[in-house]
Amino acid sequence: MQTKTAIITGGGSGFGREVALQLAKKGTNISIVDLSKENGEETVRLCKDLGCDAIFIQADVSKVEDVKKYVDQTVATFGKIDLFFNNAGISGSGVRTIECSVEEFNTIVDINLKGVFYGLKFVVSEMLKTGGGVIVNTASLGGLVGIPTLGAYSATKHAVIGLTKAIAGEYGRENIRINAIAPGTNETPMVKAYPKEAIEKMAEAVPMGRLGQPHEVANVVSFLLSDESSYIHGAVISIDGGAVAL
Repeated sequence: MQTKTAIITGGGSGFGREVALQLAKKGTNISIVDLSKENGEETVRLCKDLGCDAIFIQADVSKVEDVKKYVDQTVATFGKIDLFFNNAGISGSGVRTIECSVEEFNTIVDINLKGVFYGLKFVVSEMLKTGGGVIVNTASLGGLVGIPTLGAYSATKHAVIGLTKAIAGEYGRENIRINAIAPGTNETPMVKAYPKEAIEKMAEAVPMGRLGQPHEVANVVSFLLSDESSYIHGAVISIDGGAVAL
């Protein structure tokens, strides 16, 4: 990993930060992409403290020009892109699907689907120039099953899985390896802000009886980005304590 460069979108917190820290320990050069300047710069500081070279690029992944910017700036700084954790996303307000406003639906699609597509479009193009690379897309339990009150979110995460499988079929012979993760509910900062009763109810619904921890997701992502997973391609890996098994 010491000669490799990674881009991590949504790198300012949650899964993105945890993956960044794990890659930083291996000496990977890292571009942290996030909408929050404060969070993104904090991740960069933590990564540098671990001895790697890291930069922050503020970007809104729903804007194609911002996505092209973070790709171009990474190449200008580090010369190439070897690894891509295509992770940034949002959930939604938690209303029944037809009660979701058109504006909210469009925002979720713009970030969760178009943002992922834009990232793939520009990153894959760069990887083809340098002999390939490895990509992990963040889907969700909601990409494998329908989640009531998160209809737009579920739709976009199903679409992320579709994009992952399509890219796998198209570019595997050109040394671009791609997989998706499907996390269940984890104790991210967003979830920790929920009422205690809501968190307990979510945990009770999981066969393992608890919510996941961001580092447990990051462990899988780091593995999928490494050469140790060299024959895993086009897969969707559930990380949900058994929730999808029900």
